[in-house]
Amino acid sequence: MVERLIQHIRSKNLLDQKGKYLLALSGGLDSVSLGYLLKEADIEFEIAHVNFGLRAEESDGDAAFVEELAKKWGKINHIHKVLPDAFEVPGQSTQMIARKIRYDWFSELIRERKLDGVLVAHHFTDQIETVLLNLLRGTGIEGVYGMADKKIDVIRPLLPFQREELMAYMLDKGYSWRDDSSNEKLIYKRNFIRKIVIPALEEGYPDALRSLNDSFDRIKDTGKAFFHLFDNWQKENIINEGDAQYLALKCLGNLPGKSSMIYYWLRNYGFNISDVEDLIKAIEEGHSGKNFHSDEYFLNLDREYLILARSDFEWESQSIEKNDISMSFKFGKYDLLHVKKDFPLDKNPENAMFDEEKLRFPLKLRKWQTGDKFMPLGMQKEKKVSDFLIDLKVPLVEKKKVAVLESGGQIIWVVGYRIAEQFKCKEESKHILYFKKR
Repeated sequence: MVERLIQHIRSKNLLDQKGKYLLALSGGLDSVSLGYLLKEADIEFEIAHVNFGLRAEESDGDAAFVEELAKKWGKINHIHKVLPDAFEVPGQSTQMIARKIRYDWFSELIRERKLDGVLVAHHFTDQIETVLLNLLRGTGIEGVYGMADKKIDVIRPLLPFQREELMAYMLDKGYSWRDDSSNEKLIYKRNFIRKIVIPALEEGYPDALRSLNDSFDRIKDTGKAFFHLFDNWQKENIINEGDAQYLALKCLGNLPGKSSMIYYWLRNYGFNISDVEDLIKAIEEGHSGKNFHSDEYFLNLDREYLILARSDFEWESQSIEKNDISMSFKFGKYDLLHVKKDFPLDKNPENAMFDEEKLRFPLKLRKWQTGDKFMPLGMQKEKKVSDFLIDLKVPLVEKKKVAVLESGGQIIWVVGYRIAEQFKCKEESKHILYFKKR
């Protein structure tokens, strides 16, 4: 068996024969068998054992067993005793907390001891259990990828080996190990898969695990093709402009697998497959203007585009004094120029020119609010800023960025869009305040 392990390690380039590693040793069958195999293969390692104390005397017995084994092997042993209050984290399961504690400590030891990685004893049967659990959770293609042989500092040399092979090896050698009583509890989903589902599959299909693994490998290869196509689709169709991303709705028309394409675009921004299904339904039903939110982003279904942007558009209001030479906020920077009446009129809506004598300083720059009104240039009555932006068909993501400039409590400019009629420059204007965008 050790020869198979060495061949596997060489074929995957998992370990350096001259390196030194950290063995995660629980005291159970899997990790103890890995330790003996590593010794036979002359691979150097130190031992790391975490005593979570969750099984009282049984946990302490595991720690004592590992200590004796370390002495027998002549290996340095690191033991981490976890205090009970470490598991008092709201919203997280004991298993999730334990996993984080374990791997954080392993990483710390690797750095301190200058080791080449941590060896964990996940095997072939663990891999099948992991993939089945992933699929039951509703994962997509990546759910069948399972655990990697090597990922950053975590190395799994036993993935080709079934648990029965490891047990046969241990019994043949007369080696002992510790049994974890929690592995018998069917309240844990992995145990249910291990104790009920897999035996039932093997009863009907004697080579069920190998067949499943072959199928998973083929699906993984299909996944590689999909992600190649997805990367090309994303480069061709997702438009990045400033703080936002745009996807034209026409790109989704008869696109095969559109839910997968949208999901893999949005998942890194906190959206899940349920959000995507709701979004597609909204698109099909023509609910323009509908919004979808994750913790940090929002997605707006506009008339022609899906628009993705961060939810954080906060910025502080500010005062503009008469002698200021610039105005800068999160979504724009302007030079402030004092010019004479014969200066050419700038009609670009991104810029603004005001009759300075009509202004009352300090001016105030702030976010627009519901209920704000002003008299747009060229009109003779006031209009709500919200209606003004709707008339211009300004997408929601852009509305959230809109600022207004006030003089004496009156809005004189919806910044970047339109100045107010009352404050425009006329032929008799002698002094002009010119906001020119950089």
